[in-house]
Amino acid sequence: MSQGDPKQNPAARRRFLAQGAAAPAGLLANSGTPRCGRADEASPPGIPEWMKAPGADVGSQTYGQPSRFDGGVIRNVPKGLKQYISASSRTPLQDLDGILTPNGLFYERHHGGIPDIDPAQHRLLVHGLVETPLVLTLDDIRRFPSESRIHFLERSGNPGFEAIKAGRTASDLVGLVSCPEWTGVRLATVLREAGLKPDAKWVVAEGADAAAMTRSIPIEKCLDDALLVYSQNGERLRPQQGYPLRVLLPGFEGNMSVKWLRRLNVAAEPAFSREETAKYTDLMPDGTAPEFTFVMEAKSVITRPSGTQRIAPGFHEITGLAWTGRGKIRGVQISVLAVSKPR
Repeated sequence: MSQGDPKQNPAARRRFLAQGAAAPAGLLANSGTPRCGRADEASPPGIPEWMKAPGADVGSQTYGQPSRFDGGVIRNVPKGLKQYISASSRTPLQDLDGILTPNGLFYERHHGGIPDIDPAQHRLLVHGLVETPLVLTLDDIRRFPSESRIHFLERSGNPGFEAIKAGRTASDLVGLVSCPEWTGVRLATVLREAGLKPDAKWVVAEGADAAAMTRSIPIEKCLDDALLVYSQNGERLRPQQGYPLRVLLPGFEGNMSVKWLRRLNVAAEPAFSREETAKYTDLMPDGTAPEFTFVMEAKSVITRPSGTQRIAPGFHEITGLAWTGRGKIRGVQISVLAVSKPR
């Protein structure tokens, strides 16, 4: 994932400055916005109230929380659904800075609710077309060499085009995408430990939720960059994100990165489960559907200013995100239209 910000892209910045220079020179001056804020009691050399007494001590919070002045950022949860066991919530992209998504604001999609799994009792079964079937505890998995990588994860339901017509936020449009740092073990490492048989072509991953979410993964992806993930942004996975173990398939549609992973069945054929036949298919104009769709294609969005946000006269920074399931974003082109009041 990459930020579409003129400050991060020299070519875009040149275009930005050139187009900005074409605007009337008095545009900023006539906006009525002062160039600098006025001095007040909290400004140096004044002494604000929070400097007059010691603040909270180290033990006041055992788990860090946002400032009470900046705690209004929440996930975008749809209202009025008949049930929320099989539903999704969205990341508030327009309210975040940078490309990394905080764990508490990561988008969610569940098919059978969020299971409450005891990691001490959880096991991963690796079986099927392998030389040595394995039953692994979380401690067993953590003994393998770990890797930490930054990858976005996106649900195949992005984008929600109805948000454009309604003038909704960036979250309503493409909020089913998030980007953290993942930590785990290469899936290839575990499969090689089990020993793949020559006719192994697919790995069927099954989750431990009430829906037993099941997806078939090509063996090529399993042996490439797939991870078995147990941590996200430096801490253990949240239950909503698959605690204590999930698959991560970088660049593939999010539902294939099965959460609460309990079983890997190595097979010669895909499972053709409910999720890959009746659910996650792409209907073509002639009424047929491809057997499988894996890669999430390139997308971009302006996060600020976003729909529903009011823009006052003056200077405004334009920020955005770009991402692709095919490699990396090389560059982002930004077009800026300078608008002024008629004289």
